[in-house]
Formats: sequence, C-alpha cells, structure tokens
Amino acid sequence: MRETLVLNASFEPLATVSLRRAVVLVMQDKAVVEHVHPGMRIRAASVDVPVPRVIRLSRYVRVPFRRQASWSRRGVLARDQHRCAYCGKRATTVDHVVPRSHGGRDTWLNTVASCAEDNHRKADRTPEQAGMRLLRRPFAPTPADVLMAALGGSVRDGLPRGIPPLAL
Repeated sequence: MRETLVLNASFEPLATVSLRRAVVLVMQDKAVVEHVHPGMRIRAASVDVPVPRVIRLSRYVRVPFRRQASWSRRGVLARDQHRCAYCGKRATTVDHVVPRSHGGRDTWLNTVASCAEDNHRKADRTPEQAGMRLLRRPFAPTPADVLMAALGGSVRDGLPRGIPPLAL
C-alpha cells in the first residue's frame, strides 16, 4: 500500500498516511493534492482522481514541537535506506551496535540496519569484538527526515519537484 505525505497548511511535514486515508481527506475537502504519482489514477463508479503522493491540509493544525523523531525498527530501516551497515546488501533486520545484553538501548545512535547474515555473525558482541566495521555511523534523524525516508526518498533528499522547501 502506498504512503502519502501530509503537509500542514504551512507546508511543514506532519505525517504519512495510507493512500485510502489521503483520498478520503481530499474528497472531504480537508486537504488538497500537491503532488501526484505520474500516470496513476484511482477509478470508481463516480470518481476518477490521480493517486496523491503529497497532500496539504486546508486548515492549519497546531502540533507540539518535537526536536527528535521517535525511535522505531521501521524508522531505522528507512533511515539506512534498507542497506546493511556492515556489508551494504539489502537489510531486513535491526542490529544493536552495543548489544542489549551489554546495556545497549533502543536508540537512534545504537541501532543500524543489518542483513540477517551479518546480524547473526556479529551475534552478542560489539562490532570491534566481532571484527566488523560499520560502513556509516548511525545518526538521530529529525522528524522530517523520518517522514521523507518512509516515503522512499533518501533521508537528506527534499520533497518532489514543485513542492516548496520544508520549513523546519
């Protein structure tokens, strides 16, 4: 199922929603489509609309300030673009740099995307103990970075062309 980026009326990113929810918001005039998937349409008996990739709310929604994105396994995989931090192959799991059994926590700076083979090879050790090298250091992304990564873009990429830059 496709994810759609939801922007506030001020063009700041708020969340990603399912395609179904995005279409409902547009049909109820609560949002307007800012960017569509080229050549894709949703058709029904009385509806024929383009598939929205980015929508903007019609009314401004006040959101409490968040300096850092909440940690999640899905977020780690998206942040690292589903690439193993040890070998660069496709990642399917999340590995703790400092294992949980050694006091490691579920944080952005202690977790990396990993392929199952490297995760198993590293086991209950630090990368240094296992003789493995990290290709890139883990970092704590901003909430906007996580939203963009969830949409399939690079963490540091901007919005699709035609959308104003994010006011972060």
